[in-house]
Amino acid sequence: MKIFLTHGYYLNSDPNEMRIMKPYVPLGILYISAFLKQNGFDVTVYDSTFKSFEEQKKTLLLDKPGIIAIYCNLMTKLNVLPLISFIRTSDELKGSKIILGGPEPPFHAAEFLNYGADIIVEGEGEETMLELCRELSTPESDLNKVNGIYFKHDGTVVKNPPREKIKDIDVLPFPDRKAVDLSLYLDAWKKAHGSSSVSINTMRGCPYTCKWCSHTVYGVSYRRRSPEKTANEIEYITANYNPDMLWFVDDVFTVSHKWLTKLLQVFNERKIKIKFECISRSDRLNEEVLITLKELGCFRLWIGAESGSQHVLDLMDRRVNAADTREKIKLTRKHGIEAGTFIMLGYPGERKIDILETVEHLKDSNPDIFLTTVAYPIKGTPFYTEVESRLITDKKWHERTDRDLDFKGRFSKKFYKHANRYMVNEVNYHKMRINGRSSIASLGRTFLKSKISRLMMSITK
Repeated sequence: MKIFLTHGYYLNSDPNEMRIMKPYVPLGILYISAFLKQNGFDVTVYDSTFKSFEEQKKTLLLDKPGIIAIYCNLMTKLNVLPLISFIRTSDELKGSKIILGGPEPPFHAAEFLNYGADIIVEGEGEETMLELCRELSTPESDLNKVNGIYFKHDGTVVKNPPREKIKDIDVLPFPDRKAVDLSLYLDAWKKAHGSSSVSINTMRGCPYTCKWCSHTVYGVSYRRRSPEKTANEIEYITANYNPDMLWFVDDVFTVSHKWLTKLLQVFNERKIKIKFECISRSDRLNEEVLITLKELGCFRLWIGAESGSQHVLDLMDRRVNAADTREKIKLTRKHGIEAGTFIMLGYPGERKIDILETVEHLKDSNPDIFLTTVAYPIKGTPFYTEVESRLITDKKWHERTDRDLDFKGRFSKKFYKHANRYMVNEVNYHKMRINGRSSIASLGRTFLKSKISRLMMSITK
C-alpha cells in the first residue's frame, strides 16, 4: 500500500511568511517517514512548502496512494480542510484513507472526522502510524486494536486508549531529510539573510505547565536524545548540507545542565563547530550554562519572558521571576550571545499597568530582539478552559482557527494593536537614546509614534 505523507503549508501564499523568509522542513513528517521506511513501507513525502495547492492535488491524482496522512496545526488548518474535501470528492482517490496528525486535530476530532477524515492520530505519530499502516494493509482491518487514535463507527466518534510515549527516543531514526529538497530551504535562507539554517530537535515534551501552551503531541514530559546521538545527527547534517547554522527547536534547550555539559564534551572530542540558536527559560540559565552555550557555538539565545509583570507571569503559571529574566537577558549579552525574547499581550487578567511594566522590563533588559503576539486560547490548554464560557467568534469552525477567537473581559483588538506599537516605538526610542547614533529627526519621529500609540491605547481601551 502506498503511503503519502504531506502537510498544508504553502509559503508563497503567505505574505507574512514570505516577508520573514525563515522556512524549515516539516520535521514531524520526516520522522514518521524514516520510521515507516525502516519498517519496510513504501512512503512518499510531499513537501508543500515551496509548492501550491494545485500542484499538490495533481500529485495525489498521479500517485493514488492508499493512505494519505496529513500533518495539521493551527497555522495550516484552513489549508488542510480544502485538501480533505478534494480527496473526498475525487473519484480517483475514493479508496484512500485520510489520517490526520499534529497538535490541531485531536481536540477537534469530531469536527475533522465529520469533515471527511477517517482517522485522527493523537500524540506521537511513529508507532501509531506503523500500526495503522499494518492494520490498514490487511483485508479485515480492526481500528480498535490501535491505541492513540480517533475514528467513527456507525456514526459515533470512537476514542481508543492513549498510546504510551516512546521512552528512549534514541531508538528513532534521524528525520528523513533526503525525502525533501532541502536545497530549496538553504537557498531561500541564503538569499534572504545571507546565511543558511537547518532545524534539529534533541528532545520531546516539556516538563513545564504554562497555561497557554499546548502539550498535545509530546505531553508534559522530558525525553532526550543522548549527546552522542545528537552529535551524530549534526555530523550528518553538516556533511550532507553544510548549513551556516542550526536551529534547535527544543522547547527548553538548557533544561538539563548535565546533558549540556556532556554535549560540550562530545563536541570537543569530535571537533564539532557550528553556530546555532535555541530557546530557554531564565530559571534554567546561569553563568556556567551561558559559558557552555557560548563554547558550543550558540550565537543567539531566545529567553521566554512573555511579560515583564510578575502578576501576569503568575496568572500564566510561568514559574519564573520577572526580575531574574531581566538579569539573565543582560548576562546572556554580557557573554557575547545575542538575546532574543518573546512578549505576549492580552493574557486574561492583564491590566494596562502590566503592559507598562513590560515596556520598562524591555527597556531595562535591552534584548537584541523581541517578538510580540496577542494571546489566543488554544483548545486543550488551561487558558482555553478558563475563557471558554467567554469566547467570541463570528466565524464557523471550518472558517476559523483558534487565532481568530477573542473573549469577553479584555481590552479591544484595536487596543492591543496600539499597545504593540507603543511597546515597539517606546523601546526603540530608548535604544536610540542609549546608542546615541540616531539623528534628532529619527528620535523625534519615534518619540511621537510612541506617544500617539500610548494615547490611542486610552481611546480604544
